[in-house]
Amino acid sequence: MEHLINPAVKEIQISGIRKISNRVAEIPGALTLTIGQPDFPTPAHIVEAGKRALEQQKTVYTPNPGILELRQAAAAFVGSKYGLTYRGADEVIVTVGASEAVDIVLRTIVTPGAEVILPAPVYPGYEPLIRLAGGVPVYVDTRKNGFKLTAELLEPHLTERTRCVILCYPSNPTGQVLSEAELNDLAALLEQREVFVLSDEIYSELVYGEPHRSIAAIGGMREKTIVINGLSKSHAMTGWRIGFTFAPAALTQHLVKVHQYNVTCASSVSQYAALEALTHGADDALPMREAYVRRRDYVLDRLSRMGLAAEKPSGAFYVFPSIERFGLRSEEFAYRLLEEEKVAVVPGDAFTSYGEGYVRLSYAYADDVLEQALDRVERFVKKLG
Repeated sequence: MEHLINPAVKEIQISGIRKISNRVAEIPGALTLTIGQPDFPTPAHIVEAGKRALEQQKTVYTPNPGILELRQAAAAFVGSKYGLTYRGADEVIVTVGASEAVDIVLRTIVTPGAEVILPAPVYPGYEPLIRLAGGVPVYVDTRKNGFKLTAELLEPHLTERTRCVILCYPSNPTGQVLSEAELNDLAALLEQREVFVLSDEIYSELVYGEPHRSIAAIGGMREKTIVINGLSKSHAMTGWRIGFTFAPAALTQHLVKVHQYNVTCASSVSQYAALEALTHGADDALPMREAYVRRRDYVLDRLSRMGLAAEKPSGAFYVFPSIERFGLRSEEFAYRLLEEEKVAVVPGDAFTSYGEGYVRLSYAYADDVLEQALDRVERFVKKLG
């Protein structure tokens, strides 16, 4: 029956991130710097809100787009934090994490043969969803531009078939952030074109230094931009699976149809916990962010002393050092490091072929884990010479 499987599904590969993470489980004593998951617990007041929801039997279906109070709280949150203006009633959807949000957006706006432009290297979760929607991913090489998609790099890739441009900053895997000037230039290029922008801002609360900026807040970009966000990274709620879409009502009315037939609604209990997060935990990310800055600086210093060059991240919790000088493919480097020193990092080619020559390290780990892991990386690098 294999020949009856959807060819688009058959061509999809398991994420390179998950491949090496699964391998770690088979190696006793291995340390992992692979998963993009905060090592902090979900704040206690949010957990208590989830418990109350269970005790009060709030365990039934909610409205398809989510409970109104949560949608309103989400709109208020991005309004106060990033200057975005959305109505909770008809311009916000509560999704099953940011991943489902990306899926419903692409299935709503992409038609067969339509092109979707992405900065590369990039998180591997976009391409499969583009292809399942019948679209064609078009990559822009950002390696010589500090891993940033600028208007100058983007413009040559825009064609009459371009349907969407994906902006995903702060970036996974590089931790890079677009400046206000760079966002303004992109907005000037795209504002008058019939092109959607999918702005994945899941790491918005983990921006170091300057506050996060969204392209949806610039000029007329709101009308063509779908902002995606969520609580996984900002509130250490990966398993609660709460994400959001923010888009004009005329677009949201179509997004919610795909969402409805996909999942009906997000978990009711998780929604009530999320309501607590956004109303009484708006600044829960601050101590986490401070810890990530300190860890980033430690990791960069260690890598620099090993001779592993990396762009300084301005957000998220990843660093993407070059391993080109060793003459090994990123997969070989990562798997040898795991086998020989019991440390797991993600091969750069997990983030498209443009990530070859790099590896991704997550510093969303406790200080002692980072120290031990980097000691092992240093031993491995010295052996390679």
